[in-house]
Amino acid sequence: MRDQPSEKTLTPALQNDNPDHTQENHQTDGLNTMRIIIANENANHTLFIEALLHRSGFRNIQLIANGKELISELNHSLQQQQEEIDLILISSTLSDVKWQALCQRINQSHVWREIPVILIASDPEWFEASAKQAFNCGITDVIYTPLRPAHFSPRIYSALLLKKERIVRMVNRQAIETELAERKVIDARLQHLVNHDDLTGLYSRRRLVKALEKALLFSTRTSRTVSLLHIDIDQFKVINDLEGHQAGDQLLVNIANLLRDFIDDDKTIARINSDEYSILIQNSTAEAALSFSEKIKHSMKTFTFEINDRVYNVGVSIGLVVTIKGKTISASEMLARADQACFVAKKHGRNMIHQYDNQDKEIHQLRDEAFWTPKIKNALTNNRFFLMFQPVINLRTNQVEHYEALLRMRDEHNDLVSPGIFIPVAERIGMIHDIDNWVIRQAINALKQLPEDKSYVSLNINLSSHAFHDPGLLQRIKDALSESQIDGKRITFEITETAAIANYEQTREMIIKLRELGCSFALDDFGVGFNSFSYLKQFPVDYLKIDGSFITNLVNDEVDQTLVKSMVEISKTLGKKTVAEFVESEEILSMIKSYGIDYAQGYYIGKPGSKFEGIESVSFCPLP
Repeated sequence: MRDQPSEKTLTPALQNDNPDHTQENHQTDGLNTMRIIIANENANHTLFIEALLHRSGFRNIQLIANGKELISELNHSLQQQQEEIDLILISSTLSDVKWQALCQRINQSHVWREIPVILIASDPEWFEASAKQAFNCGITDVIYTPLRPAHFSPRIYSALLLKKERIVRMVNRQAIETELAERKVIDARLQHLVNHDDLTGLYSRRRLVKALEKALLFSTRTSRTVSLLHIDIDQFKVINDLEGHQAGDQLLVNIANLLRDFIDDDKTIARINSDEYSILIQNSTAEAALSFSEKIKHSMKTFTFEINDRVYNVGVSIGLVVTIKGKTISASEMLARADQACFVAKKHGRNMIHQYDNQDKEIHQLRDEAFWTPKIKNALTNNRFFLMFQPVINLRTNQVEHYEALLRMRDEHNDLVSPGIFIPVAERIGMIHDIDNWVIRQAINALKQLPEDKSYVSLNINLSSHAFHDPGLLQRIKDALSESQIDGKRITFEITETAAIANYEQTREMIIKLRELGCSFALDDFGVGFNSFSYLKQFPVDYLKIDGSFITNLVNDEVDQTLVKSMVEISKTLGKKTVAEFVESEEILSMIKSYGIDYAQGYYIGKPGSKFEGIESVSFCPLP
């Protein structure tokens, strides 16, 4: 290194430059307040550089004599959280430490590397030997002596602007890093929520499906058995409604913790629905899975839930499905079968275990519902329901005085569907009220279209076993009669004996209100329920329709003869008229006449038709 330059090599530049130019007020962007450190052993040089900075408006300047003191100040500023260092002017002639090592140390620190470092080099010849090395060490700029204000000040401003840009970049980088870190936390949380139930911490249905798919794949390769339990809390809705959702949530957590005690490496537990859990068991026989289910059921017998000084006993219904060797099954089918088996367990009285059986009646009902539900909806929407009319004869006058309206349906292929198929499904899925309303409107409309000279014709309208559960039924009947101007006396509503007895009070109240409209009432399928007679005294019906099972073999069966005679006798005593169904022959007709039965209907009297006997076909109004 060459000798340090003398003061003469610096001062002429300060003396000869235009003062007006060097004293320009560079106050923009607050650069003049930024902190600058000058590290130089030569006091004269340091004072000269300080004077140049003052002339440019910089006052926040700190003078440091050597490299060690510079490092100490950097550490002190960091530890004491003092004002940030914005620029370092370092001499290339420091004797206590090599400037290369000093600059590398600053550049390698994640805290200091944002500080611009300008090297004050002593000789232009230095550039040729060390310029490349300087920039490799992290130097921001190199200014050669002698220093000239016209060149010096712009380089200082440039370095300070670079510091500001680095700060902005660092802040942005930190913001991005923070955002990315937050996103990772959120992603991890979302991933956890996808795979786990937020309330109980158990696996979610999605995670169970993945585990089940993996277990079934392994099962097909190894012929090992896979079992799946579907566990439904029997009393959850009661507790949830009576004690509130917070209590319900606590119950779910408590049961989840109880079930955890049964889980080992071969088992996976998940909460798959509000109050439903599933346990996947790998490499387990049907007998072992059933025994495991019994343990869970037994543990629930001793389980109690205490809330607000009240104690609840909680049971579970468990559906079990076990894979069969040699038969493949998907995860979705496995879950569906376990659910169906649990449904059967609940149907059989709850707090039971049921293993899936393809022949279960309840499962066939579920399949029927899945198959017929869209067809029934389609029939309601596209007017595929229609009525047929079967004559009912008065056995004293031998005249047809009224007809029974019988509901029929055609599917999308125009094939006739028996009511015995779609009515039970409609009752189970809650669509029976729509069908009841349709039948009432269409039947009353059919009477409205009859000519005046046929005003004596009345109509029997069948109501479903769920009809009286509909609070709006009575008003709709009133509205239909009012709109059509049909006398209520021309309408007889029919409901089955079993349905009437099952909802005795509700049915009795509705019958009274309908009779106030002038309508009559018939108890259909009479005699099937042996408790019927005890209700008849106070049951305000007008007709008793003797069930066809007592009529079809009446000629040959003495027991049926005795039962029918007793029904007729009781009916007369109570002032009610009797109707015999399923009259299929002259012999039956003669016999029921001799018994004193009032009315008869059946194929011998007349088959159901699309029109009233002797009356032209009627059209039907559209769906409401």
